[in-house]
Amino acid sequence: MTNTFQQLGIPTQLIDRLKKQGITVPTPVQEEVIPKIFKGKDVMAQAQTGTGKTLAFLLPILETIDPDLPHVQGLIVTPTRELAIQITKEVEAIKDENVLSLAVYGGQDVAKQAKRLNGQAHIIVATPGRLLDHLGRETVSLEHVKTAVLDEADQMLEVGFFPDVKKILSHTPEDKQLLLFSATITQKVRSLAKSFLKSPERVTIEPEVVTLTNIKQLLYETTDRAKQDTLLTIMREHRPFLAVIFCRTKRRASKLNGLLKQNGFDSDELHGDLSQAKREKVMKSFRDAKIQYLVATDVAARGLDVEGVTHVFNYDFPQDAESYIHRIGRTGRAGGKGLAITFATPKDRQALRHLEKEVDRPLQRRSLAELSPKKEEQ
Repeated sequence: MTNTFQQLGIPTQLIDRLKKQGITVPTPVQEEVIPKIFKGKDVMAQAQTGTGKTLAFLLPILETIDPDLPHVQGLIVTPTRELAIQITKEVEAIKDENVLSLAVYGGQDVAKQAKRLNGQAHIIVATPGRLLDHLGRETVSLEHVKTAVLDEADQMLEVGFFPDVKKILSHTPEDKQLLLFSATITQKVRSLAKSFLKSPERVTIEPEVVTLTNIKQLLYETTDRAKQDTLLTIMREHRPFLAVIFCRTKRRASKLNGLLKQNGFDSDELHGDLSQAKREKVMKSFRDAKIQYLVATDVAARGLDVEGVTHVFNYDFPQDAESYIHRIGRTGRAGGKGLAITFATPKDRQALRHLEKEVDRPLQRRSLAELSPKKEEQ
């Protein structure tokens, strides 16, 4: 039985903000971790990216922030600037407007960063090197931190950040709560946990296993300019019964949905800009096959479980293998057969090589010239 965010102790205003992001049901890692954090325990969690682990630590941290206290209360340390930016975006999307957050990473002007820090941040998301730089300049103080998070700890230690992490933690209070998240629990991660975590609660979340054997995976190499026509041609040939079409952004999903409707397809869009009522209405129409085509973003499709989806289109190339598996796993369910069609433009070539290596199989190349529905289904 899945708990609701309410049962996990998340306040109503945060739940409302999550709904605006299209998030209504907690993931397994959130169900396991949030109650332990609320109990004040140190936590060591093994969970992959894409399992919802960021919200597992953000929601309890946001709940404990006191906006009237002008100092850093939540600290999240992460190995890369990309991850720091991504986590900060998640904070910005759900925080109260009185809570100030700041991303601190290399490649930014230190003086500008220091000036913004002077405006007092309640939550800092940082890469180790740049945070140490600020600690050295005394432009940031961590002496009032209540909760510190080491995210992607295995990655952080792999690139040699152990001494930096040690130094950063020495600037935080002894009685803080420390949360460690890692995709793998390596020897280095164990040693870090032993040094800094106090009787941690252990959580292990197994990655979602999607059976890909029932899903035929095809690849169409195209260009940004030809992508729309390629999709329309394939859809006219295949006439999928129920299809989910994945786009990278809300704007692209909206635009593509408009194009499909203009071309006579029964479609609708699913993304974070929709109200909860509209989202539920769209989902019901899709489940009841009143609409056949759903243009969705990755975030909106979390927890999307509809029987009878015959096709998944990766209109925009997935950001990683996990996202790819999650997307195409919407089809071929309950023993049925499914077809996953991915579009790759020249700029996706490197990501495609990486994806094929990760899923341990080449995607079958197809071209419009050889397109025929019978051929695809063989």
